[in-house]
Amino acid sequence: MTNLFDKLNLRPFERRLVVVVAIALFIVLQYFLVWPYFGAVGATNAQREKAKLTLAERQEKIAQTNSFLKELKALEGEGLAVPPEDQATDLARTINYQAAQNLVTPQSLSRPFTRTNEFFLEQSVTITTLSTEDALVNFLHSLGSGSSLIRVRELSLRPDPSKTKLTATIQLVASYQKKPAVRSATPAPAATPAPAVTKPAATPPPASKTDPKSGAPMPPVPKSGPKSPIPLRQTP
Repeated sequence: MTNLFDKLNLRPFERRLVVVVAIALFIVLQYFLVWPYFGAVGATNAQREKAKLTLAERQEKIAQTNSFLKELKALEGEGLAVPPEDQATDLARTINYQAAQNLVTPQSLSRPFTRTNEFFLEQSVTITTLSTEDALVNFLHSLGSGSSLIRVRELSLRPDPSKTKLTATIQLVASYQKKPAVRSATPAPAATPAPAVTKPAATPPPASKTDPKSGAPMPPVPKSGPKSPIPLRQTP
């Protein structure tokens, strides 16, 4: 540094000024180029650890693919295989049958509301019943048992005017299988190419004859058709 200052022929004050400017420039460069990246290593390590955890979770889920497929088939196999046009009738028939079996008196039954999801078609109805407490419990239990997949979504109770029975307003939801798409087992026949139509070769026009004396082309001679017989004149 002393040799450099000697070469520049700087005075002591100028040397101090150059040193101060160099230090200030060094601090500015550190502030803009170095200090902002002090936490970059830690952030990168945190992102790498997070990526490792995500990869491990996804690999674990991928390893469970077979079990997920079994559960999916089990969900698709549940429910009643009822045609869509008969589902509302089947739900009303099941409700009325279970109500009669459990001594529950239906007061009103709303029209079904249809909703679909990924696996099922849902039929929802609202029914008002009059029954005793035990009969109502048995009625709801019988609806949810078996393969009917009927469940209670909403339930409200109030006593009847005689205070001996319960009036219940129940929203029931039944799940039915979606109609599977029918796939044809036989492959479609291959299209046979149409036979190629061959056009007859065009006949070349007849060569025109020339007059040997003048060299001019002669007109074509018309073809003579069959001669009509000359009628004979009869003499009186």
